[in-house]
Amino acid sequence: MAHRPLLLLTNDDGIDSVGLHVLARAMRRHGDVLIVAPDAEYSGAGAALGALHLIRPEVHGVVVEGIERAYSVSGPPALCTLFAALGAFGRVPDLVVAGINPGANVGRAVYHSGTVGAALTARGRFINGVAVSQEVAEVAVDGQGAEAGLAGQLWDSAAAVADVVVGELLRGGLPADPVVVNLNVPNRPVAEMTGWQLSTVATQPPRTMASARLEPKAGHDGAFHVEMSWGDPVAMPDHTDSGAIEAGKVSVSFLSRLDHVDLTPQHGVELNLDGLFG
Repeated sequence: MAHRPLLLLTNDDGIDSVGLHVLARAMRRHGDVLIVAPDAEYSGAGAALGALHLIRPEVHGVVVEGIERAYSVSGPPALCTLFAALGAFGRVPDLVVAGINPGANVGRAVYHSGTVGAALTARGRFINGVAVSQEVAEVAVDGQGAEAGLAGQLWDSAAAVADVVVGELLRGGLPADPVVVNLNVPNRPVAEMTGWQLSTVATQPPRTMASARLEPKAGHDGAFHVEMSWGDPVAMPDHTDSGAIEAGKVSVSFLSRLDHVDLTPQHGVELNLDGLFG
């Protein structure tokens, strides 16, 4: 591209996340960096925008060391991406990089991940995206790590991997039919990682929520808290993103737009609406 690329950095953990700042500074050598991130925690928000006819999000300029322009938005990460794609912050980004998320976004966690959701929103606006997530030192459930376990995060390791991936994307030319690169990195020094692989998306992450039950709220008839329990760790096949992380490998998966699936009667699915329009 003729101009210096503009990279939009966002996340779902909020503007104050150390992982976001480390990643943004690592991206500076690849182009101009603009941070637009939620003003609060939005893990699990997926690609949610909120009710656009009701919300009146506020945008505030913030200071992030080493970054020329940074803003917080009172809304989820996908909304941050959408505003940037619509030109709210000037030039439309050439690439959206989301992360670093504490907790691997593998298996079905990709459906709910705000990190992946921000990148998918970029894809929906014909902008390539990279979602960067990192295994946590403590147990994570459905792609989300507890804050107490984040002291052991080796953010620089994930940033180093993302640095290479983004560099390769830009050097080879961004795909005209945009994709999302879902990048998951083990939480260990790069020298101790066991390699990398192109992975398929597993059916589930290494550990998930197993059950939920309603617990009556004391003193409030008909009101309940929802108590959830964690499931046991699950081993997934080596070729999947979950399996790669468990084996200490960097996982690279390519996600594209939602597409039609050609189901036939042989799949057990047969629909006929002729009677409605006869």
